[in-house]
Amino acid sequence: MAIDAPDPMVLHPVAGQERVVFLKPLVRHPNVEVGEYTYYDDPDKAVGFERDALLYAFGPERLVIGRFCAIASGVRFLFPGANHADLGPSTFPFGIFGAPWAERTMDLVMSAPSRGDTIVGHDVWIGYSALVLPGITIGHGAVIAAASVVAADVPPYAVVAGNPARVVRRRFDDEDVARLLRAAWWNWPIGLVTEHARAIMAGTPSDLERIATDHGLLAS
Repeated sequence: MAIDAPDPMVLHPVAGQERVVFLKPLVRHPNVEVGEYTYYDDPDKAVGFERDALLYAFGPERLVIGRFCAIASGVRFLFPGANHADLGPSTFPFGIFGAPWAERTMDLVMSAPSRGDTIVGHDVWIGYSALVLPGITIGHGAVIAAASVVAADVPPYAVVAGNPARVVRRRFDDEDVARLLRAAWWNWPIGLVTEHARAIMAGTPSDLERIATDHGLLAS
């Protein structure tokens, strides 16, 4: 039987390149979900993604990353576990250092604010050394420029840059974004993705919408 795509459960999908890993077979953190074909690139320690890219990931909040995302080296996801309570004059977390401070202040430590889960859509490119703050939603097809600090939600198919990251341009107009979201090529059967990989990379939103329509895959 013909192989219709690379195996998304192979850790190193690029022959001879240990710096590239598919994250789905690598990530084991119970609060992190990564879709098929999303990869991480790091020249020295790609297999250290969980150690290096997931910061303060010890609370209940989740990080969900979609399919076909590209994550560059130095990218970090900050979890709400990094937050400190700021109810009064000091943000120092006395309670984490045990008795006698814990019984006096641990409830205050645990009241630190949380913005909830962090969601990265499908087909998102996150550039070198970008930092994604907790509780952010990054829309499908977005591009995060290198060294950006993402402190607010990112619309689908927007390009953001800076600290804090702001929209610097839109990849497509509203009508074409709507076409792309309806086409949702990342949800197609992988054989169909392979067949139309060139159109996915270099075609038009209308092309993808037509392919989805022809195969009964158009999202409502």
